[in-house]
Amino acid sequence: MKRFILLCCGLLLSLSTITAQTDTYSVNNQSYELKTDVEGPMTLLWNIIDQEYRYFAKKGTTITELTNTKDGKKYQEEYKKQLQELTGNVSLNTDKVKLTLASLRRFFNTYNKEVDPSYKENSFLTNMEYRLGAFAGITNSVFVDNPNNTSNTQFGIDFELYDATALPSHAIVFQYKQTLSSDEFDYSAAQFSINHRFKFIKKPTFQIYLNTKLVTFTTAKRSQEIDDDTIGLIAVGDSSGSSLQGPVIFGLGADIKIGKGYLSLNYNDAYSFILDDNGEFPVDLTIGYRFVL
Repeated sequence: MKRFILLCCGLLLSLSTITAQTDTYSVNNQSYELKTDVEGPMTLLWNIIDQEYRYFAKKGTTITELTNTKDGKKYQEEYKKQLQELTGNVSLNTDKVKLTLASLRRFFNTYNKEVDPSYKENSFLTNMEYRLGAFAGITNSVFVDNPNNTSNTQFGIDFELYDATALPSHAIVFQYKQTLSSDEFDYSAAQFSINHRFKFIKKPTFQIYLNTKLVTFTTAKRSQEIDDDTIGLIAVGDSSGSSLQGPVIFGLGADIKIGKGYLSLNYNDAYSFILDDNGEFPVDLTIGYRFVL
């Protein structure tokens, strides 16, 4: 498990290193450690400060914080007017710009290319979007022995990396899933996995994708009745263990746009070329919600 966790941490660290470098800047007499996300005629700076995402535009030597204050229940979206003022004579529509890293990246890169024809944006991870979600559902654990085909409760979290420009149909997902035991089926499991999602239908309000579970690290525990005919007794035996696998398990999912995130519906662990199932029809259904970070 330590190797798996270190692998995930290493991948995440590598991605963050590619997308940003950190320097100290003075803004309104305050010093901030800010990451450079887009560098050019207008530079996009950002960081998480006091558990809040903060975004800044640097043009020349002037740094402007992009703001979106709230008056009652309504956001004022000052950043749209600020971007219009910063871009000056370049006519760019800010109506659809969101105060998120992915949306601001697109706007800053578009502006920089307008004012400098030689400007080159990063061709990979330029419009990276991060989604963090939680889910819950049921599973009949079709890849383990389940004599009565019992479905147990499951829940978990996942973290998705998605680039709408470089790889618009693909996403990488790091997932943790916990399956709970029940009186009918005393089997529990904790699983970390790395998944690939191929988004074969992409609409502004929903996406449908094939999910492929590429790597899993699973720690499982179960109790089973053992019928010993030689002594005429039924005993309960406990077993536990861990495994690291490349199971290549397929499933389907859909993300439906609701609010600032997505309602997520998934049919998981439907088929594997590598693992043998227990002969039952797979039932692994979850529902959850993903926030766009």
